[in-house]
Amino acid sequence: MQEKGYLIIIGGAEDKSGDSVILKQAPQMLSGNDVLTVLTTATEKPEEVGKNYHEVFKRLGVINIEILNINTRENAENDRYCELIRKSKCIFMTGGDQLRITSILGGTKAYRELKKLYDEGGIIMGTSAGASVMTSTMVVQGKDNEPARKCTLKMAPGLGLLNGVIIDQHFDQRGRFGRLLCGVAENPDVLGIGIDEDTAIKVYPDLHFEIIGSNAVTVIDGKSIQCSNVSELNPDEILAIMGVTVHALPQGYGFDLIERKVLRLKDGN
Repeated sequence: MQEKGYLIIIGGAEDKSGDSVILKQAPQMLSGNDVLTVLTTATEKPEEVGKNYHEVFKRLGVINIEILNINTRENAENDRYCELIRKSKCIFMTGGDQLRITSILGGTKAYRELKKLYDEGGIIMGTSAGASVMTSTMVVQGKDNEPARKCTLKMAPGLGLLNGVIIDQHFDQRGRFGRLLCGVAENPDVLGIGIDEDTAIKVYPDLHFEIIGSNAVTVIDGKSIQCSNVSELNPDEILAIMGVTVHALPQGYGFDLIERKVLRLKDGN
């Protein structure tokens, strides 16, 4: 059985015009003949968004770039669309609405091809909504810039490429610590990973990740929680939680998802 591939999970608003250190991962990991496909399912402006990313990846040196707009479940069952996923080495999922991705792709041939690509060593990249959807359970809605409150977080099944994790994006910029904390309080076995804008985690096949980009990644580990009021009555009241572990990690650091420990990486690599 082949080793799983790589996930590059981006917190949104990644640099597209400067050094583009996050998006530059694609040409660094692809050979000349490999195909990168931009999947625009999440956005309601697929032509505009697809063209933008095509230009960015071309500038960064990717030679074979395709744009794939699967916007109906009929498309997602069509072998012509699935063939493009099959011949790709890397799929890049754009931002938009994560429920569009799961509701259109879930249970289809296109989803199975996407998962097979990853399971057989391919690369899946996603930004914003395309980041949240990577996990088995994804954040759909919650309150930004507010104290953590019980029963205010809406979650739904994701694509299931990464298990045991909840991803939140635009994290510090939109004040999402409270809502991710609620998600971890509801299930302390799950790691909460909040990814800032212009920042990404690169998840390796052995399930450790490194941080790439200009801001930080927040890891909330609930296994150390001593107690909380999350299961009590009175929904919408302020969350009480004791003993949670929080790590704030910039580039130069990583995290082992199996051992749940911080990694100090040499020279930021």
